[in-house]
Amino acid sequence: MSEHTIKATGRNVEGKGASRRLRHAASIPAIVYGGSAAPKPIQLDHEKIWLASQNEWFYSSILSLDVDGKVESVLLRDMQRHPYKQIIMHLDFLRVDANQALRAKVPLHFLNQDSSPAGKAADVVVLHELNEVSVSCLPADLPEFIEIDLATLAVGDIVHLSDLKLPKGVELPELKLGKEHDVAVVIAKHGRVEAEETTEAAAETAEVPAAKAAKKDDAK
Repeated sequence: MSEHTIKATGRNVEGKGASRRLRHAASIPAIVYGGSAAPKPIQLDHEKIWLASQNEWFYSSILSLDVDGKVESVLLRDMQRHPYKQIIMHLDFLRVDANQALRAKVPLHFLNQDSSPAGKAADVVVLHELNEVSVSCLPADLPEFIEIDLATLAVGDIVHLSDLKLPKGVELPELKLGKEHDVAVVIAKHGRVEAEETTEAAAETAEVPAAKAAKKDDAK
């Protein structure tokens, strides 16, 4: 697990007006909560956080949050963005305990797809049903990502959650809920099959208003 440090400053003034003034001053209002300590309002430099937010690790790694020289281990739990401007409006950080398991979403990295039998075939579509998974582990074991090697993927193959190779100490809570939760992560199918399924779905959607119209005519 790589270490990433985020610097912040404590703040004493809260409320919408104070948050608005912070944003005008190119800062981001945020809060740190969880653990035995009380929630703490903080502020961060927007430009630095914006740059950090372009990296995958910002969302899936344990961060070292330095607030006025005091460092805490945290995990990003929520980010509020402006509807159309490149502005981060607010951040929520959760304190983590090194001795307590946590749950977090981890991105998936797909390897060797283009060189696989399915990837080389012109008429095969490789679908990524999931791009991230929820894991449970101790903070020290939290991976920044999970790799899926698709080197041998062929048409008709399906990679399920249970097929993922997880780092030591990492579990997938979904798999404990039953076989029906062992969902597909990657599917390789013929392109014409994908097109037929899309056409059938569109036809079923179109039949609904037609059926309603027919019922109205029958009622007259």
